[in-house]
Amino acid sequence: MNNNKIWLSPPSIGGSELEYIQNALESNWVSQYGSNIDEFEKKLEQYLGENSHVSALSSGTAAIHLGLKLLKVEEGDFVICQSFTFVASANPILYLKAIPVFVDSEKDTWNICPNALEDAIKFCLSKGKKPKAIIAVSSYGMPFKVDEILALSKKYEIPVLEDSAEALGSKYKNKPCGTFGDLSVISFNGNKIITTSGGGILVSKTQSEKDKILFLATQSKDKADYYSHSEIGYNYKMSNISAGIGRGQMEVLEERIKQKRENHEFYKNLIENLEGFTLFSEPNEDFFSNFWLNTIMIENSNLSPEILKKHFAEVNIETRYLWKPMHLQPLYEKYHFFGNNFCGELFDRGLCLPSGTSLTDTCKDTISGVFKIMSI
Repeated sequence: MNNNKIWLSPPSIGGSELEYIQNALESNWVSQYGSNIDEFEKKLEQYLGENSHVSALSSGTAAIHLGLKLLKVEEGDFVICQSFTFVASANPILYLKAIPVFVDSEKDTWNICPNALEDAIKFCLSKGKKPKAIIAVSSYGMPFKVDEILALSKKYEIPVLEDSAEALGSKYKNKPCGTFGDLSVISFNGNKIITTSGGGILVSKTQSEKDKILFLATQSKDKADYYSHSEIGYNYKMSNISAGIGRGQMEVLEERIKQKRENHEFYKNLIENLEGFTLFSEPNEDFFSNFWLNTIMIENSNLSPEILKKHFAEVNIETRYLWKPMHLQPLYEKYHFFGNNFCGELFDRGLCLPSGTSLTDTCKDTISGVFKIMSI
């Protein structure tokens, strides 16, 4: 890794990770069982609160896949998914040969629009099939409009698979993300607020669901003295080594949230004095974001994300375009989309900014210099 480069969201090691990894190596528990997994799951259950049953898996994508399996999604079923998201939110729908139905974002949170969601539900019902699930994403760490989405879930009796891959530490009305869905997902990929190098969790409401997740994640082995399999299973369990990294990372989670939010304050103070940029921020006091990534909309008609990205690259700063919505992707463009394409506007005019927890004052000065030049 180029240490002179200002990266978008690099991993940040806390200090205890090596101790937990070493313990796993010395005890020879290096695969998919061991105390690191047990303790990592326990710490997360304590963090998320009552009725949170955590299953540590190999990735957030694996967690979404198993979540859809638990919700009994099958071939030909409709699954409604937020369009403005990373492709991993939608791909598991196709794994199961189900049919994605995409929904636009609303302007307050950039997440799933309640009005467009209800239109999508009514469309599915008009086709004679109630959707099996709603995948609602908390993009860039910002919670979606929980009350409105859960009200529609209850009204139409459609379960919510909460994709809080980017939102560990974020809250809605003081309740943590990862607890709102019938099932919920959090990612620990290398660029997330804390990491296990690669991994994720599926959060369920009951122990019986957790038991089922473990069964599916370990090749669906029947209870027998020999290898017996009655349904398809997967090799999706997190390793004890990765969980050791996670244990160390959990010890610094609150500090990482604090650092991420300090980054947001830096951008807020910078951009409020510049014309042509709007920083994506919490819409009101109900929302508490971890600000995993800080993002902007460019309002200057003479400036584009491509131009700004190029200027950042010239001084060795990594930036990234906002998500290209799923309904605009070649893989998914044939599927139905409901909304006014606000998420398309986000992609056209937005940019993600460096948001690592190791941003120094020197880094911030360099970032500020680019903005000040471009705003002239």
